[in-house]
Amino acid sequence: MNAVPMNAAELLRTTRAFRRRLDLTRPVDRAELLDCLDTAVHAPSGTNRQPWRFLVVQDQRTRQQIAEYYRKGFAAYLSARTPRPDQLADLASGRYLAECMHEVPALVLVCSLGRPPATGSALHLASFYGSIYPAVWSFLLAMHERGLGGTMTTAHLAYEREVAELLGIPFDEVTQVALVPVAHLRPGPSKSSRRLPAAEVTAWERWGGA
Repeated sequence: MNAVPMNAAELLRTTRAFRRRLDLTRPVDRAELLDCLDTAVHAPSGTNRQPWRFLVVQDQRTRQQIAEYYRKGFAAYLSARTPRPDQLADLASGRYLAECMHEVPALVLVCSLGRPPATGSALHLASFYGSIYPAVWSFLLAMHERGLGGTMTTAHLAYEREVAELLGIPFDEVTQVALVPVAHLRPGPSKSSRRLPAAEVTAWERWGGA
């Protein structure tokens, strides 16, 4: 473990989408992963139903198969959009990850029990995804604290059913919500992500209120 002690504010401000800094040559210990997941399961969920299920894939051949689906999904995502100039660096980083996804030592499929409502209000969708994504964020924070890194990705979901069949996930009963590639981080600065300051994205009393 090569973690550097951080206070809560430092951890929150410096946990980011790690892609290029992932060490593809160093295996990730099962105990370390489980320790991070033990933190993740303390995330809040609607009515405390704790819908999360995690599937860790370290087998090389299986990682290769998942990565192939991921690359196809990512290529479709890129072809359907015209990025702004300020997004080019992030997209290049995403392309790098897609190309080397099969080399990442561990892939963690984050799943939620049940399926999202096919029809229904925003409330139902917010409840479904809002009860699982906090666990993903807690997982990322726990990894960063321990010198591990990754990012929440969703490109493989274009082939969710195929990945479910590959891994034995019961598609009608369990929804994949994210794929988190996990690796040790190579040495590098721990700096804050680029973000607009809160004052620029916060209104008071009414929308647009200063």
